[in-house]
Amino acid sequence: MMALWQSFVELVHELIPWLDGGVATVLIILIKGVALILPLIIMMAYMTYAERKVIGYMQLRIGPNRVGPIGLLQPFADVFKMLFKEIIFPSKANIYLFLLAPILAFVPAVAIWAVIPLGEGFYITNLDISLLYVLAIGSVGVYGIIIAGWASNSKYPLLGALRSTALLVSYEIVIGFVAVTVVMVASSVNLNEIVAGQKGGAWNWYFIPLFPMMIVFWISALTETNRAPFDVVEGESEIVGGTHVEYSGMCFALFFMAEYINMIMMAALAVLMFFGGWHSPFEGIPYLYDLFAFVPDIMWLLAKMSFFLFLYLWIRATFPRFRYDQIMRLCWKVFLPLTILWIFVVAILTQLGVGPWF
Repeated sequence: MMALWQSFVELVHELIPWLDGGVATVLIILIKGVALILPLIIMMAYMTYAERKVIGYMQLRIGPNRVGPIGLLQPFADVFKMLFKEIIFPSKANIYLFLLAPILAFVPAVAIWAVIPLGEGFYITNLDISLLYVLAIGSVGVYGIIIAGWASNSKYPLLGALRSTALLVSYEIVIGFVAVTVVMVASSVNLNEIVAGQKGGAWNWYFIPLFPMMIVFWISALTETNRAPFDVVEGESEIVGGTHVEYSGMCFALFFMAEYINMIMMAALAVLMFFGGWHSPFEGIPYLYDLFAFVPDIMWLLAKMSFFLFLYLWIRATFPRFRYDQIMRLCWKVFLPLTILWIFVVAILTQLGVGPWF
């Protein structure tokens, strides 16, 4: 895949040699941007369709079934509806910050994907500190929610923003400590090298020695992405719709897209850190590995991600919403001590050289 891309880059530089290759470089950056954003938006659109369908079946309903065969064109209908909706500004809102907030929520959600590897040598850029980049850029998205809550000049959005600030800051600490345990096992903060360390079949995947951390990470991911049962930031029964109350049209759509792109990113991160990334679970098993050798790397990654995305929907359909104080207690009194304890456990296991992981 990388060899093919390199050939394409060289061809573009040969065809457009102007300004010492400067024009070709800008063109390649634009192509990379489009190649990143388009598949993400399509995945996000069909994630909304899958959510409505899956939860519909869980509640003995049919879900979307009017637009296109079995409702497959429903996401496009939703997009066109949002595009033509009027953006209504509250009379006492700060207009500039009101418009800036959805952009601040959406751009970091997309920017994270620049370092997410989708296969062997299949990425936009390979940063040595890609895991740190993901954590850093991911934390910028909270500013969009805070600014949206304040700029709306309304009580409910402000309450939602305050909740969001407290929750995201708290759970980012937990996710940071979980990432430390992964880095200790892999001896690297490069996502490509973390995945490479899990080569050799399911027995080598990090979810085995880090199983409690995997559970903590996934529950924290639900909170970070404002998903049920931890969606108190936009708790309809308490604060109407949180930070989104005053938003409409494409401004609301940007928040909506950012949430779903972050969901897909968290699923990808869980797979890369704990479930071997794009590696086949049958590596090292002679007959089964040969049987599934035709499956491309990216398909294994997408299959594992699909499982975690299904978990999002299953959990939403199953559990009632937690109270705000219960979520904070879970973070500070359960998850934080557990992650700190497990850092010491991993340190001891590393010194002892237990299993194929350390």
